[in-house]
Amino acid sequence: MSQDPRHAQSRSVSVDDIGVRRQLADGSEESVTWEELSAVVIRVIPEGPWKEDVFLMLAGANGNGTAVPSGDPAADALIERLQSLPGFDNEKFVEAMTTDADEAYVVWKAEDASSN
Repeated sequence: MSQDPRHAQSRSVSVDDIGVRRQLADGSEESVTWEELSAVVIRVIPEGPWKEDVFLMLAGANGNGTAVPSGDPAADALIERLQSLPGFDNEKFVEAMTTDADEAYVVWKAEDASSN
């Protein structure tokens, strides 16, 4: 997963029953399956009104994952899917999506990621 999501430009993001895949402009791909998903973090990076500043960061149990900009066309489907996860913290999610603080909000964690 990219250390700084601002520097990896998406070419396309797909959300399906298997997981989330993000094709990057350089031809590489980041992905995580629902089965291996271990945490969801909303990363807010204040950049002003003209740059993407909220990223949905999905971490897999084995260090893989991806960061999806909240403005991506696939973000609505992704958010809907994430909100159906058991134990998803919707209040913290709303707070993260409406703040301009430079912060990371953990909105969901697998109860025991190591047992997946």
